[in-house]
Amino acid sequence: MKKILIIYPHFPPSNLAGVHRPRLFAQHLPSFGWEPIILTVHENFYEEEPDWNLVKLLPAGLRIEKVNAIPLSRPRLIGDIGLRAFFQLYKKAKELIKNEGIDFLYIPIPSFYTALLGRWLHASTGIKYGIDYIDPWVHEFPGSNKIFSRHWFSTKFAKILEPIAVKKAVLITGVAEGYYAPVLQRNPHLYSQAITGAMPYGGEENDHVVSATLQKRPYLFQKEERKLQFVYAGALLPKAYEPLEEIFKAIAANKKEFANVEFHFIGTGKLAKDPLSFNIKPFAQKYGLWNKIVFEYPKRIPYFDVLTHLDAADAVFILGSTEPHYTPSKMYQAVLAKKPIFAVLHEQSTALEMLNNANIAITISITETTLFKLFTIFSKEFLGFKNFMSTYKIEQVNKNVFDAFSAKEVTKTLANLLNKILT
Repeated sequence: MKKILIIYPHFPPSNLAGVHRPRLFAQHLPSFGWEPIILTVHENFYEEEPDWNLVKLLPAGLRIEKVNAIPLSRPRLIGDIGLRAFFQLYKKAKELIKNEGIDFLYIPIPSFYTALLGRWLHASTGIKYGIDYIDPWVHEFPGSNKIFSRHWFSTKFAKILEPIAVKKAVLITGVAEGYYAPVLQRNPHLYSQAITGAMPYGGEENDHVVSATLQKRPYLFQKEERKLQFVYAGALLPKAYEPLEEIFKAIAANKKEFANVEFHFIGTGKLAKDPLSFNIKPFAQKYGLWNKIVFEYPKRIPYFDVLTHLDAADAVFILGSTEPHYTPSKMYQAVLAKKPIFAVLHEQSTALEMLNNANIAITISITETTLFKLFTIFSKEFLGFKNFMSTYKIEQVNKNVFDAFSAKEVTKTLANLLNKILT
């Protein structure tokens, strides 16, 4: 087998969402002739609490190399683990590349700083490398235009560091094409130098099989037979708050229609470990929906707990962003939960077509310029969703649509790209 070294500072038992990207690649790469080696940081240096159940999802025999990091200081001066472990990761990666016959180096980001390891290791060992954009690096977001703010400095540093990191890359991938297309525009030499590919997160049915064996029970809310209970699980992007407010306006204007409806937002807080870092609550209070129709549980909960609450819900609510590139990874867990989905997504989101073709969802498409229409159409489409739910059966779902989005098929795409590079 050819060998691929994947550097990602977080890995199970880390409960951060990004760990599932390298985890799923590592699970299926051997099926396509690639032996993965994971280089990560020891869990003793993580900020978040470990979730040891996640280790049950790792394939038997997966080789994982761990390094130490600079401990967190108080006050928190350097938080990013990719920065705290940068030199340790470099040293260990160089050793593995020289001694293990590594054929390719692959670096999913964030942490964005680890992308620089590719350029440095290429210079010192000649290894070919690629960068996978789980999130965009150079990215304008609320607060980044406020001079001398933390977000402003982050954006400035990103514009300086990204060209350095991608300079010698031969593979640029991302969750969707929109995640990396601007990278090529900013660095036009990559059009001829690098192979590119879009690969969504993909869904893994075995995760739900393992979840069932744990026999967990929902604890954030209890099932009420006369209620239609939605779950939204995961962070909300900065540019999702504008459509969220339009939705809340629509609900407030039609409270009678939503009297027996509950929207439960899980893990949407400003701070992953803070149960009081509400993001949704202020908007819900503004429109008189708090603790009546809208509920929020800000603290990030373990992955299997999320699956448990998805299973307990009647339906799944997905809210995208006004940014075209955003394709929510949470969509795949929603699909595998086999619950009907009510989704509000940008019209260019790759998730939109899939959901529409699968006969599992009612969707609303928006753009930045048509956002004002959301207030008008949300209630109407919600009535359509209730009618859809009244006849919904899992047997009606077109499962063939999801085949191309399984974790194994997504990994096959990566393996084909790797083979092309080494041919």
